[in-house]
Amino acid sequence: MNKNRSAELHKMLILRYEPIAIKMIKDESEIPDGVLHPYRDRGKHLAYCQALAMARRDKVSIYMSPESEWCWNPLVTFGFVDAGVGTEAFEIISVLLGIPDKEQAHKFFAEFPRLPLGKYIGVVVAPLCNCTFEPDLTLIYCNNAQMRSLAWAVKAKTGKIISTQIDAIDSCSYSSVLPQLTGEFRVTIPDVGEYERANADEDEIILTVPQGKLNMLIEGLHAFYDRNMGYPQLKRDMPLDFARPPFYNDLYKMWGLEQGDDWESRQ
Repeated sequence: MNKNRSAELHKMLILRYEPIAIKMIKDESEIPDGVLHPYRDRGKHLAYCQALAMARRDKVSIYMSPESEWCWNPLVTFGFVDAGVGTEAFEIISVLLGIPDKEQAHKFFAEFPRLPLGKYIGVVVAPLCNCTFEPDLTLIYCNNAQMRSLAWAVKAKTGKIISTQIDAIDSCSYSSVLPQLTGEFRVTIPDVGEYERANADEDEIILTVPQGKLNMLIEGLHAFYDRNMGYPQLKRDMPLDFARPPFYNDLYKMWGLEQGDDWESRQ
């Protein structure tokens, strides 16, 4: 099923890289066979964003545990370590957030998205095309034009516009933890760490798809793709007095404005 989902997304979006399947791990028995444990298998550490890059670029499945993690943020946001209010770690990290006002920094970090402390022991990231599990989340790295089609698909199926907040840092928290907590679609900008150390492209942006909503998203994409209005079918042009869907002329007639040719099809 995941292979088919991946193929559908590639067909309708012409993705540069593979979508990423995320699975939160509570017990070692849940870790899929054959995944790379960076520290155990190679004696090396990775940042979580580097594991995401390897999964989408090289199609490597990776298990990220605290012993393999080389960035403070995932340790905190996945609930692997305690950096709550009153801890020494809370004080240290709060002053490093780029918020000069100490009170504001404390308030921001106190509300920082994080999973319950100790609930999970690790996280698996894998290419969607060959992962063997049902993802808790699916991350789609795409460009802005592809995101437009994805946002359109979400609106078609939910009747709602994706609501998101943009930050310049901590993309691992916003792409992989906040949607886990809310169950909502989310758009995230890859942060400076992803750019500098995980080679995120300058035009990349992330859509996070919560568990159980990937099929719905694909259906939403089909709503436009099957009408020749999908991402690969859009053709840039600058015609004047262009043909429009018939309801345009209905509205223009109602408003006393000049009508034009109806847009009968997208052939």
